[in-house]
Amino acid sequence: MRHFAIPSLSVILFVVPIARSSELLVAQPASKLWIEGTSTLKAFTCRAPEFTLKVNADGSGAVAAVLAGRRAVRTTELTIPSARLDCNNATMNEYMLKAIKANEHAAIRFSLTDYDVAANSKGAEGMVRGTLSLGGVEHPVAGAAVATDAGNGAVRIAGSYEIALSAFDLTAPTLMYGSIKVGDKVQVKFDMVLKN
Repeated sequence: MRHFAIPSLSVILFVVPIARSSELLVAQPASKLWIEGTSTLKAFTCRAPEFTLKVNADGSGAVAAVLAGRRAVRTTELTIPSARLDCNNATMNEYMLKAIKANEHAAIRFSLTDYDVAANSKGAEGMVRGTLSLGGVEHPVAGAAVATDAGNGAVRIAGSYEIALSAFDLTAPTLMYGSIKVGDKVQVKFDMVLKN
């Protein structure tokens, strides 16, 4: 006589993976990304008028989860066409695009690797860490970010991080035969409105 063991529910749950739902958060038209830097002449700002942002999050209530300070975001991928950076000055554009090797590397990419988040009185705040690919070189970056309710089921995530061009083997631009020098360090700032 043979005896067949009936697997317990706990074993079945361990062996059979449970599918988790995911939600794609899309950047809304109000989203902005820009770079602030300094030079021996004056400070400058370069905008990224065009970019693609993909944020995959757990479940159908990702916005509420983020605002509650829960780790709901799985992956974040940001792509910026290098040649579309605009410093609002044709000469500065030319030198900046040359400095970041825009002709050789068509895109600047950021990929989220990890983050810390905690709820606060207005939403959530934390540290974002990821990998930035600029001028053909990848380097880790980190910065602070805050999440607030943007209304109409959307979340606003704003923050910044500092990078040194030299960390990416890039040389900061110089203009007017070296009389104007751009600083090696720049601030990357973002103000993203996300919604599913």
